[in-house]
Amino acid sequence: MLHILKLSVGPKDVEQLHGLQKLRAISDPPLRHRTRSRPKRRDEILDGGSIYWVVAGFLQVRQRIVDIIEDQTEDGTPCAGLLLDPALVPVAARSVKAFQGWRYLEADAAPPDVADHALAHGMESLPPALRAALREARLI
Repeated sequence: MLHILKLSVGPKDVEQLHGLQKLRAISDPPLRHRTRSRPKRRDEILDGGSIYWVVAGFLQVRQRIVDIIEDQTEDGTPCAGLLLDPALVPVAARSVKAFQGWRYLEADAAPPDVADHALAHGMESLPPALRAALREARLI
């Protein structure tokens, strides 16, 4: 199993990422992320792999990748479409430096899912600025 690590550009928090994806799934189904570079290790990714999203500088959630298809951007440029399960699964957050594109993430390097969803929902209910300050201070 192999995963993909990707920066979420634009959304300031996981709730905003979820909202944007919800709108995209309705306006341009199926839910997918388009990328110019087609993953060469397709079979490993489709063997249970996920896209791990870095939101506001922290790897925070993942989504299972259900398929990788030939796709095209709005202007007709060929690309790969990573078809995503709509469920955002919280993971043990960690800081990630900015990078361009996406990176492979080996299964043994992926953060674990947050087991206590009640705790994750409680933290997510904090104001975004407070959560960011707590993460920056390495308190959560």
